[in-house]
Amino acid sequence: MRKTKGFTLVELVIVIVIVGILSIVAVPIYRGYTRKAMASEGKSLLGSIQTSEKIYFAEYGGFRAISGATAYDPTLDVDARANKYFSTYTVATSGAGYTAATTGFGGASGIALGLTGSSVGQTTTSESGI
Repeated sequence: MRKTKGFTLVELVIVIVIVGILSIVAVPIYRGYTRKAMASEGKSLLGSIQTSEKIYFAEYGGFRAISGATAYDPTLDVDARANKYFSTYTVATSGAGYTAATTGFGGASGIALGLTGSSVGQTTTSESGI
């Protein structure tokens, strides 16, 4: 009797089952990481707005409001036109503070980020959909 080389059908089925279980666990984790990576673009945009608002406050004694969603504001010099997932933002002022917000689109749809700042330097961030 000769020995045959190779894999049996049972061994191949076991390998396929193991790979299937690993993919069931790995795919949602991977999607979560990609959404977090997309959200980092929006966080960077809000950081730029925060820096620009601080400079504007130091020069003019107040914060700059932007009515409606925009991709570029020459006064604040915040340009989001080259962004892939977060290309528009809004800024509202209230008393001695401001609120900036941006919402993702495309692969980042459903991700909303916000930033609230005040004249004393306190900031609060909010995230949803990540």
